[in-house]
Formats: sequence, C-alpha cells, structure tokens
Amino acid sequence: MNAHVKADLAPLHSADATTAEEALERQEVVDSESATRVALQNTLLTPRFYTTNYDEMDAIDVSSVRTTWDALINEMKADPNKGHFKKNADWDHIDWDGMEPKLKAEFIDFLISSCTAEFSGCVLYKEMKRRGKNEDITTLFQLMARDEARHAGFINDALREAGIAVNLGFLTQAKKYTYFRPKFIYYATYLSEKIGYARYITIYRHLEKNPELRFHPIFKWFREWCNDEFRHGEAFALLMKTDPKLTSGVNKLWIKFFLTAVYSTMSVRDHQRPAFHAALGVDPKQYGYDVFQKTSEISRQVFPLTLDIDSPRWQPNLDRIEAANHQIAQGRKQGGIGGWFKRQAGSAKAAVAFISLLTIPSIPNQVPDNPRLQPAY
Repeated sequence: MNAHVKADLAPLHSADATTAEEALERQEVVDSESATRVALQNTLLTPRFYTTNYDEMDAIDVSSVRTTWDALINEMKADPNKGHFKKNADWDHIDWDGMEPKLKAEFIDFLISSCTAEFSGCVLYKEMKRRGKNEDITTLFQLMARDEARHAGFINDALREAGIAVNLGFLTQAKKYTYFRPKFIYYATYLSEKIGYARYITIYRHLEKNPELRFHPIFKWFREWCNDEFRHGEAFALLMKTDPKLTSGVNKLWIKFFLTAVYSTMSVRDHQRPAFHAALGVDPKQYGYDVFQKTSEISRQVFPLTLDIDSPRWQPNLDRIEAANHQIAQGRKQGGIGGWFKRQAGSAKAAVAFISLLTIPSIPNQVPDNPRLQPAY
C-alpha cells in the first residue's frame, strides 16, 4: 500500500469500514508478543481457527428459505451498527496501573480470548467469501466477516490502553487451523454466535441495573455487539434449515454433542476467571445457568432438542469437569512424571463427567416452520 493510500485511510476507523478487508487495513499494528502468544494457544478451552470444505458450502441452495433469507441479508446490508464500535464520549478513562492485579490479568485474558474468537469468525467467513461463487453465500459471509473484523478491532483498541494488542495479521499466518466438516461448522458456529448473544446481553442487562459494577467502558457496547452475534446465528439457522438432514437422524446426536461441549467449555472457562466475575457481581454458576437457559430457548428455532439443564445430574457433572480441569492445571504446573500422572487422571475424570452429561436424556422440540427470531432479552 503506498503512502498516499495510507494517508487517506488513516483518519478512518475500522468501525466505519464496509468490508472486513477495510476494517483490518485500518488497524493500528501494535505487536504485543505476550498477547499474541496467548492468542496463538490451541487448547480445548481457547478459540480456534477453522477451515472446511468450501465447495460444499458454496453449493448451498437457499431457495427454500428465500423470503426469510432476503429479509436477513437486507437487514445486514442496512448495517445498523456502522460506526458504533469505536470510542466516544461514553468511553471512561481506565486506570490500568491501579486495577487490582488479579482482576487486570483475568480481564486482559478475557479480552484476548474474545478478540481471538471474533477474529476466528472473520478469517473463516472471509475465506468463504474469497473462494465461493454462489452470490447468496458469498454475500452473507462478506457481511459477517465485516462485523467480526470490527469487533476484533474494537477489542484491540481496548487492549492498547493496557499497552498490549493482538497482532491479527500475524495470527492469520501463524495460528494452527482445525478442519471441520461443514455441518460441524454450522452447529459449532451457530451455537458460538447464539451463546455469545446470551452471554453479552446477560452481562449488559445486569450492569444496566448495577452501573456501579461496570469497571470498564467496553461493557456499554455489549447490546449492539450481541445483536450482531444474534443476526449471525440467524444466518446459520437458515443455512441448516435448507437441508432437513442436518437436524434429523444421527445428526441429532451430533447436535447434542455440540450443545454439551459448548456449554461445558463455557462453564470451565468462566470458572477460571473468579476475580473478573466477582468484580461484575456475578456468580459464575448462576450466570452460566442463565446463559444456558437463554441459549436453549433460542436454539429451539432450529434444533430438534434441548439439553435438560435442570436435571439433578447436570450441575454436579459440570462441577466435576471444573475440578478435573483444575487438577490438569496443577499437573501442568507441577511438571515431571508426577505432574504427567496428575494430568492424565484429571483428563480421565473430565471425560467420565462429560460422558455422564451426554447420557442425560434430552428434551424433544418441535422446530417451527419459520425459524427467524428477533432479540428479546
């Protein structure tokens, strides 16, 4: 890019960009080795980058949901959140040096994880747009990539105030990619977008009632943020609606697996940030239940089942997975042969508890003909 073009782009913010490419070009590159190193991690609890069979996705025919599809695409093209994801007069000054150290560490970890997750979606969606020829599909993924690039850029803006940032360009090249079949992409990404909505809106509504607990201004942006997540989930619901096989037969078992995996992963991850949740005045268990309840209700739009989160076996097994994860972390810290055995024992306990969750009978659901929903929380 020549100097003249850079000068033209400089005054513009990623929040005002109309494409993912523009949003990423307008990112100030601050290479923070520590933040990028955290973002590069690949574990069961960290956000991953995905690749898939793009030709299969490009062959999707949306004719059966055309009216609803066009309405959603038009809503996304109208771009209700253009210009929103940038600092303004509502952005309070944060004394990062004066923040309680444990809270600061956990909050930075939260921001890095969120930035990586948003950028993961951007990378996947942008690649689908680049490889595809189906105008319906490429249009959708270009619009979603635009939104995710804005979100990632906005989180990086918040991180820069703490003197760090994730090098998104380097992350694209260096982070390991995981292959998922398209149907697994649909299940996982649909749930990621919908549970993201449920998480953000739950925190936003809580802080509306308790503004004194809002220790960082980024939470003020959560309502519009989660509405983007909601629209993205709507798109994946329609993609699944184009093929009845995706939500029937053996695929019901896959749906149950992904629901259980996403819920349990969220539970473990949230319990790793006790100071963060304490500062918000949120109990991780109750918060988790509220989020699961919202996500379960929303997912009835397209999934033929929901999980029984009120089962007497549900929370005890989540607690066992959390305890097992703590044991694994202790083993990793201990090192040596003793640490290795501790990690293996923890992994075995987690697997047994997860299987127990999977064997809780699910609740059947009659999927509506029209899956489209609007944010209601």
